[in-house]
Amino acid sequence: MAPSFAASSDFAISKAAGQRCRNLADDFGCAIHAQLRERGFPGCTVYDCFGAGQHVTQVTLGGRTWRQSPDLAGTMFTAFEVVRALHETLWYLTEALELPEAKPLAQQLHQAYEATLRHTLLDPQALGDLDLRSHRDAVAKLLGRTSALARSGQPAEDRSLRGADLVGRGFAGMDLRGADFRGALLLGADLRDTDLRRADLLGADLRGADLRGADLSTSLFLTLPQASAARGSAATRLPAALRRPAHWDGP
Repeated sequence: MAPSFAASSDFAISKAAGQRCRNLADDFGCAIHAQLRERGFPGCTVYDCFGAGQHVTQVTLGGRTWRQSPDLAGTMFTAFEVVRALHETLWYLTEALELPEAKPLAQQLHQAYEATLRHTLLDPQALGDLDLRSHRDAVAKLLGRTSALARSGQPAEDRSLRGADLVGRGFAGMDLRGADFRGALLLGADLRDTDLRRADLLGADLRGADLRGADLSTSLFLTLPQASAARGSAATRLPAALRRPAHWDGP
């Protein structure tokens, strides 16, 4: 109900935010869950709300949902989008705090984490009024400084491809340790057997990218939705915090 999506290779149809998906069954389950990829909805299989749905239902609205109280729909969906963004930010900050290289920024990272956590506990009205962009921009700058520390001394630390259009580009077999791919468009890129340790992948679009045999074991700020949107194999190495996507198979 809450998210919007546009007809594309990820979704067979377009749907506006707050509009009921045509595949939503009467019991509120997905009527085609077992055939999502085959039916043209791979985007649904990689989506992750970072626990925002549970939080909004159980904490923000105290167990109430739009299902039992339709008048709550607008309030709930607005809160959900804000909390999802905050929970994703917490994911990045948690990773940053665990990086040994980030010790010089530990106090600032802790403060950012606590501030973000406090925001998640706001009531629905306050969540709607929150200046989310300013908060995320401030955290992004801090994460950028964290990334610079973590990538320092790596072979490709000076290789900045931040926000670059790298659709379909070939990087197979390259040593890209420490490269900055933040926000880069890597759709369909050939990253087979690449070394992406300590490469910054925050916000990089990896849909359809070929990660077979790639080493992402210590990549920075990689999320499960990013990995799941790519093509991988048993030889692809992921950070310990991420599970191997079920649809990855082969050597």
